[in-house]
Amino acid sequence: MKIALVTDAWAPQVNGVARTLAALHGGLTAAGHEAYALTPDQFRTLRCPTDPEVRLALRAHPALARRLDALMPDAIHIATEGPLGFAARAYCLDRGLCFTTAYHTKFPEYLKARFGIPLAWSYAAVRRFHAKSSAVMVATPTVRHELAAHGFERVVAWSRGVDTALFRPGCAPALDLPRPVFLYVGRVAAEKNLPAFLDLDLPGSKLVVGDGHLLPQMKHRYPQVRFAGRHEGEALVRHYASADVFVLSSRTETFGLVLLEALACGLPVAALPVSGPLDVVGDSGAGVLDWDLRGAALQALAIRSEICRAHALRFSWRAAIQQFLANLVPGADSGNLSTAPRPASVGGAARDPDALRSACLGTTPGGH
Repeated sequence: MKIALVTDAWAPQVNGVARTLAALHGGLTAAGHEAYALTPDQFRTLRCPTDPEVRLALRAHPALARRLDALMPDAIHIATEGPLGFAARAYCLDRGLCFTTAYHTKFPEYLKARFGIPLAWSYAAVRRFHAKSSAVMVATPTVRHELAAHGFERVVAWSRGVDTALFRPGCAPALDLPRPVFLYVGRVAAEKNLPAFLDLDLPGSKLVVGDGHLLPQMKHRYPQVRFAGRHEGEALVRHYASADVFVLSSRTETFGLVLLEALACGLPVAALPVSGPLDVVGDSGAGVLDWDLRGAALQALAIRSEICRAHALRFSWRAAIQQFLANLVPGADSGNLSTAPRPASVGGAARDPDALRSACLGTTPGGH
């Protein structure tokens, strides 16, 4: 199957969305599919003012249209609500093509945290973006219910996995800090609610691994915290090995790949009972979820490493990729998706181009 993945999040960005899509692309290719990632580095870009590592495509629609015309993919998946995502959406709507989308990021909450924009305004805009999608993929049941409450339709499940060969217990620690060590891995940004962790009165040490626009401010505000910067691969695994508990104070996760990475390394989790932790950790016994984050962090110290590892092994990229394939829909008149059952909301329209176009655009066959 030939699949076009359109995304504004891609390397060299280091975030959960970029890493998820890289794993998806690699998994689709390994499974024998032709996966084409259409990413910002293929277009003229400018830096995002609030996130310098993020490049935003400029006037992408004509160039993206030429690339998609040349590819003639069997399915188009729009992963992000950025410039490339909007250009791909316009391309599909102009041509009467079906497409799927994904909701990776709680942009309404991000915009409220950074700029004070009311949630209702942002959710209305994001809902309009996804309104014509044949399937809006989300990582957890909690997010699915949240979006339904905001009026989203055709929301379907697409879970995540973790590389359990890379993220594993028993590695040599990168740092020798006073124990116990409480660790956060991720972007140092307003929406991550880091002060809720860094202000806690905890014994031992606090360790932060990651970069972001608030890093200089956080270093100045919390001189007692060890800020190790950004790390990937084996270096990141060794930083997980340096800790005793993984602490996530964010309230805006849609999944939280770092939760799985920590668990795969044998680290128990302390987090708030919100989307992401509720679904990834839940009542597994591999972590403690509580609004009292200090109490959760201290309780998590008693959790055995093997419980955490066993829970992480339940999440498979292979299963996640099969779930993604099952959510895809053909673009217009493609019969090449026999290995990917369509979401029930599309029904039997996929074999009839007129009916399929109607299902995508919300019209009656032959109507406008």
